[in-house]
Amino acid sequence: MIFKSTAVAALLLIGQANAFIPPTSSSRRTTASSIQLNSFADALNEVTKSLTYNIPASSSSIESILSDISKDGIHLSTPTELQSAIDSLPSLLTTPEGIFQAAAIALFTSGSLFLSWLNSPDDYSQTPYEPGPNTYDPKAAEEFYAKRPFMVLKRILRLASLTAVFNTGLLFDWLILGKLLRDEEYTALRRNEPQRAKEALVLCQQLGPTFIKLGQALSIRTDLLPEIYALELRALQDAVPPFDSTEAREVLKRELGVRDLNRLFETLSEEPVASASIGQVYRGTLRDSQKDVAVKVQRPGILGEIALDLYVLRLLTPIQTKLQNAVNRQKTTQEDIDTAVSLVDEWGRGFVAETDYRLEARNTVQFEEAMRMRKLDAVCAPAVVEDLVRDKVLVTEWVEGTRLDRDASDDVPRLCGVAINAYLTMLLDTGVLHCDPHPGNLLRTTDGKLCILDWGMTLAVPNDLQYALLEFIAHINTEDYDSIPQDFINLGFSPADVSLERLQSSGITEGLSFAFRQLSQGGGPAKIQERVKEEFKERYGSELSDAELRDAARADMLERMEAQLASEGVDVKGVTNVMEEMSRRNRELFALPPYVLYVARAFSTLEGIGLSIDENYAIVQECYPYLSGRLFTDRSPRAKAALRAMLGLSESEMYSEGLAAVKEGVGAAPRNSLSPKKLLEMTDNFASYTAATATVDRDGAGRTAAAQEFAKLLLDKEGSTLQDILVEELAKFGDATTRSLLRQAFVESAVAKTIASSLRAPKYAVEQSEQLAALLPAEVKKAIIDQPALLPQLVEELLHATSEDERILTTADELREVIGARLDNASLRSALAQNLSDGASIIPSTPDITPALRQIVSDTETRDFVLELLPGVSTLGRKVGAGLFRRAAYRAMNSPVLPEDARKQLSDVNNRLADVIESRNS
Repeated sequence: MIFKSTAVAALLLIGQANAFIPPTSSSRRTTASSIQLNSFADALNEVTKSLTYNIPASSSSIESILSDISKDGIHLSTPTELQSAIDSLPSLLTTPEGIFQAAAIALFTSGSLFLSWLNSPDDYSQTPYEPGPNTYDPKAAEEFYAKRPFMVLKRILRLASLTAVFNTGLLFDWLILGKLLRDEEYTALRRNEPQRAKEALVLCQQLGPTFIKLGQALSIRTDLLPEIYALELRALQDAVPPFDSTEAREVLKRELGVRDLNRLFETLSEEPVASASIGQVYRGTLRDSQKDVAVKVQRPGILGEIALDLYVLRLLTPIQTKLQNAVNRQKTTQEDIDTAVSLVDEWGRGFVAETDYRLEARNTVQFEEAMRMRKLDAVCAPAVVEDLVRDKVLVTEWVEGTRLDRDASDDVPRLCGVAINAYLTMLLDTGVLHCDPHPGNLLRTTDGKLCILDWGMTLAVPNDLQYALLEFIAHINTEDYDSIPQDFINLGFSPADVSLERLQSSGITEGLSFAFRQLSQGGGPAKIQERVKEEFKERYGSELSDAELRDAARADMLERMEAQLASEGVDVKGVTNVMEEMSRRNRELFALPPYVLYVARAFSTLEGIGLSIDENYAIVQECYPYLSGRLFTDRSPRAKAALRAMLGLSESEMYSEGLAAVKEGVGAAPRNSLSPKKLLEMTDNFASYTAATATVDRDGAGRTAAAQEFAKLLLDKEGSTLQDILVEELAKFGDATTRSLLRQAFVESAVAKTIASSLRAPKYAVEQSEQLAALLPAEVKKAIIDQPALLPQLVEELLHATSEDERILTTADELREVIGARLDNASLRSALAQNLSDGASIIPSTPDITPALRQIVSDTETRDFVLELLPGVSTLGRKVGAGLFRRAAYRAMNSPVLPEDARKQLSDVNNRLADVIESRNS
């Protein structure tokens, strides 16, 4: 009875196969090559032959039969044949051989049914949440999929079946060849990494859209993946096989509310011109406007597929975290699991946001508007046809162009700079960062602009964070590494509970200094590796081989790590693995916020394009033009402080603060001085930024725009941060120069010395003659002898050259030398010298206008623009004049020889005069 029941169950399972894959007709007969299986008995006989007699694989072998079963199932043609098959079962099950054969058939049939179920399509029409940037909800997903356990189980099994070979190979390398064979270096695991990385790339493509997106996200996370895996995953293009165009057209009709697409489109490509994980793109022409457009149609059920995968990832992440920590011999804490799950949630929010085509349309429009407002005309985004934007359809104007990394035009390096400026503008100004900057989304248009595509995934950057980044870049640029630990806390690179002292003692400044020095020299990873190798040879010995250099560097690094741990009070002898302990401590000290990863991905993409053109390309240097443009124009206190730091000026030296101190009767002692070299460097960068981003720079339009913007910076009535600093420095220079000239005239000149001697002579004579001293009353002696004798000393003390004066005059000399090295000023000096009797030796080195500058000034548009700003010249002059009076007030308040009442009176008078002058500017 047991045997019979088993056989009947097998028959029922075979019959149920029809429910999964229906026959083409009611009289269909399954065909395995040349064999027709008219009944279950025929199939059983064929299998019996293959099993019993070990027949080689052929068209009539079991492989063909099983192949047919897996594709179509076994179909019984008629009720008579079904009855015949059932009647034959008792005779087959009377012998052990028959039982074995029936069990084999049942096993194969069960496998066929399982595979049919596993590979059958799922219904993703219902989702736990809606598309959008803030709709991702793990709790809603838990409730949704708790009611659909088989759907979850099916996806887990599907993932397991696809990843089984990869995971087995990885486990074999680590466990068998590494751990069990006690290979502490895991040689086999590392040796096979290149091949495993390629397999991971293929695996992401097989697992579907979510894992393509996940692979792209992981490609910038070298803190989570070995670098070789991350580099391989960067080759992931967001492309999957397209879905049926008939289905796409139905989506279009439904979303656009038409029965016939010809009502809207004069032409529409039969097949998609591009296919991505979220949707696919068709090229068409609008009937009413005749504009060429790109029609983006969302893949049916994509949100449901992504939601299920994210739910499964959240289920599996705790297990993966425990396994990973076990491999690294670390204890797993709840915090580790929470961190890993939060990372999945972060990806989830981005993936779900990408399915919101209305959001993508808004992001595209807002970026385009933001670039126009900031006059970055060299960068653009596709124009959105807003009347045709729907939940699952996005129509934009077609952009003619080629991928930036595949374009051979001469201006590609400039466009790389434009792209960097655009991403820095997003990061540090607009606060909306494009998060999908792979090469396929960066186009060079036919008119020489940069077009950024695909605005489905963006990241909001808070205003406070933008200024923290500006400060960080300024400190890096000026090599002010002592400020870096505080920058790390401000930027979120370190958790809030990490103390500043601990960061300072971590050695982060040394590592950053080394990294910045290498990046600034350019050349990408290859050149950096060469330079590091040369440094190692200098440090450890030029005669060492590459392997010996690595060992020496490793030993040195271990020694430094041990010293670091010892400085923190750790018993190094009790630490079994110093590197693992430092890795653990670094994880406590540092974290990478999401925005950093997206920026790193963008810059990595752009650096790769730049290096393909110039092997010495330095992406760090490309950032400075934007930084100059931003700091020159941003009037916020934090931006001003960052600019002052870049120019070598102390934050405590800010003129507004010094002015307040003067008014209150408190003296301030400036510590630093303006760096002429840095000022000119930033001025060049500003001009480069403006010229590169304003236009495609045909016929010198970029240079013209740069001249206009710089003129506005200097002459605009509203002022600018640069104007404020230059006015302050001019006031200081005017004050120091005036004092220097007065000192030369009233202290150091021959006439002044003669007068001083004459004023001191009577006092000297009286002091030498007791009789003369006795004849003069004390009051008379004080009035006509003592006080006049003190006048030269008083003048000398009032006009004494302070260290600040010397710094200011030295700075002026440096600025003159730097400018003089660039410009030919001999003709102007000669012309001025001819009109002055005492020659050109006292004439400052006034620079001549170079031919390039003459060309800019001769431009009609630029000249008209400057004429419009001429009223700003008088405004600027009044600002400088007011600044001179402020400096005089400052001098008076800090005079060591004037009485307190006189100091206050002089200070008040000068401040009032400055107020009067400044009031005329309002």
